[in-house]
Amino acid sequence: MSENNNDIIVRIRNLSFSRGSRKIFDNIDIDIRRGSVTSIMGPSGTGKTTLLRLIGGQLRPDAGQIFFDGEEVTGASRRRLYQLRKRMGMLFQNGALLTDMNVYDNVAFPLREHTDLPESMVRDLVLMKLEAVGLRGARRLMPAELSGGMARRVALARAIALDPMMIMYDEPFTGQDPISMGVLVRLIRDINDSLGLTSVLVSHDIDEASAISDHIYLLSGGKVVAEGGAEELRNSGSEWAQQFMQGLPDGPVPFHYPAASFRDDLLAGNEGETQ
Repeated sequence: MSENNNDIIVRIRNLSFSRGSRKIFDNIDIDIRRGSVTSIMGPSGTGKTTLLRLIGGQLRPDAGQIFFDGEEVTGASRRRLYQLRKRMGMLFQNGALLTDMNVYDNVAFPLREHTDLPESMVRDLVLMKLEAVGLRGARRLMPAELSGGMARRVALARAIALDPMMIMYDEPFTGQDPISMGVLVRLIRDINDSLGLTSVLVSHDIDEASAISDHIYLLSGGKVVAEGGAEELRNSGSEWAQQFMQGLPDGPVPFHYPAASFRDDLLAGNEGETQ
């Protein structure tokens, strides 16, 4: 089955997914527009990274459908998934550079693995991708010699090596100093626009993600609880949106984990007793 809508590159319909008895997604719908930067945000443990894995076909949903560029991911054969993934780039949270290869060979790896290009063309493409992230001069360095921010930029160069249609970013700003974070924010937006890509960004960094996102989905409790542009969400009447966008400690997502009343707990006796 396929769907024809040139404006939507990822279409998610009636998606449900569980881990054991825990419902991660409960019948959600999401559209990722072609050429956009779309952020997936929400409290920890709401399945944001899991959603990226479902889009890439690493996980299978319990119910529902996911379409990428009009082709259904759910139910696709392993061979077909490999072909689809060539059109998707992925920037992992830790960069996931190959530690025994230098920067140049890390970026060259997907080109050598998935194409039959001559080494002279591989060289030109690697230098182009490294130039795009400002690290052409670092191509002989090993991963251990890179700062955290540089490692993320090398990983980004590798993610765009095969000229994908879409890049998925898993917490790209985690652990970055303010300068590195600013560089990554600008790179994500600039590369998206200059290369005509689509970007899907999972992040807890509200200000940075909001600054470059065309659309934001807020997830909580297995549902899409709010969506829209950054300003729209900041001005939303949704308590979910207000709590998350303003970083409020209490609201629909409670500060206290569910428990018996504090008074009853105090009077219950020794902690070691069977409750």
